[in-house]
Amino acid sequence: MPVIADEVIPVKADAGLDWPLMSNNISRADLDTLIQYLSQPDPRLTQGDQVRAFEREWSEWLGVRHSVFVNSGSSANLLTMAAIKHGYGSGEVIVPALTWVSDIASVLQAGLEPVFVDIDPRTLGMDSDEVIGRLSDKTRAVFLTHILGYNALNHRLLAELQERDVLLIEDVCESHGATSSGRKLGTIGRMSNFSFYYAHHMSTIEGGMVCTDDPDLYETVRMLRSHGLVRESASAATRDRYVAEHPDLNPEFVFAFPAYNVRSSELNAVLGRSQLRRLDENNKRRQRNLELFLSNLDPDKYFTDFATEGSCNYAFTLILRAADDFLCENVMNTLNMLGVEFRRGTSGGGNQLRQPYLKTIVGEHEYQKYPRVDHVHFYGFYIGNYPDLEPEKILMLCAALNRLSSTGGDCV
Repeated sequence: MPVIADEVIPVKADAGLDWPLMSNNISRADLDTLIQYLSQPDPRLTQGDQVRAFEREWSEWLGVRHSVFVNSGSSANLLTMAAIKHGYGSGEVIVPALTWVSDIASVLQAGLEPVFVDIDPRTLGMDSDEVIGRLSDKTRAVFLTHILGYNALNHRLLAELQERDVLLIEDVCESHGATSSGRKLGTIGRMSNFSFYYAHHMSTIEGGMVCTDDPDLYETVRMLRSHGLVRESASAATRDRYVAEHPDLNPEFVFAFPAYNVRSSELNAVLGRSQLRRLDENNKRRQRNLELFLSNLDPDKYFTDFATEGSCNYAFTLILRAADDFLCENVMNTLNMLGVEFRRGTSGGGNQLRQPYLKTIVGEHEYQKYPRVDHVHFYGFYIGNYPDLEPEKILMLCAALNRLSSTGGDCV
């Protein structure tokens, strides 16, 4: 274990910055809206009109035709990959080595094969050249994660996927409101997933959304959400077809798929509708915070050359420029002393290929083929970014980090 350098600021534990990963994501106004809903005579609690209203309002905000509200972003991943398997058959899905576990788990759970690529350090998303190099006749989809608010798309990748007729699926769970060439992320791929977990841009406590312009995939996801029940389809033609094909079944209980129950509730939808009203304004504050953070970090010690155009980050990305154990230990000690909550490895804890659930599938040493994500695994962190974060705290933290000693090393 490296010795902590003398440059670590001697701050007392009770004199810190009091900086959690998230603050005030569910406001008093949100809770009052929920209380008002519950104060009605006999309010409905399970999925109903509030869920449908939230789906409509979210679709309008995002700019898609269809949205399906579920109980988590992980469930959104699960239904998306299940729909891909149902509609397009077995095959490979190209995935990032840096992402949340449920992206890769959903591919495996659908009986599809994950194919990994390394990251682009400027976006933390998948390296487009590697994605293109891994495309084959077996590729059913590219499941791309927009990490911590950065846009991971570019015109070359989109053109190649269109040319080869390969589906793009966007995981936007960490990037609500971020854009690519002025277009909101989540509107570009065939399907997209969002999470409304407490730490994200907006929260329904737990919740997620599947979005698409494809009417067939929309109907499939609606049925997959609720046991595979055909009556959950929004299409009368689909419901009538199944009933006609299966006259021996009660029309109320026709199951098209061996599916799931990942419905959310009216209460979660009430919170989502309330939070959505101030999402854009909150996102502007997050964007300003990120610019202030990156512009005040020492670029000789920390990687600051992120592709920030169109970004909307709910967390600051703090990545050491060099593989420097001395500085890394210094950074963690300083963050702890200042009371700044952080997560090492950034999104999902770093290199997923180091995780035991994948080592049994891809092998013990597969992670060694992805050096850029491995650098983030050991020398990358994220720190909370939220609308009411004071600029003075950001400047104080940057000053403290910039004063830390570095032993040097190979640059990213």
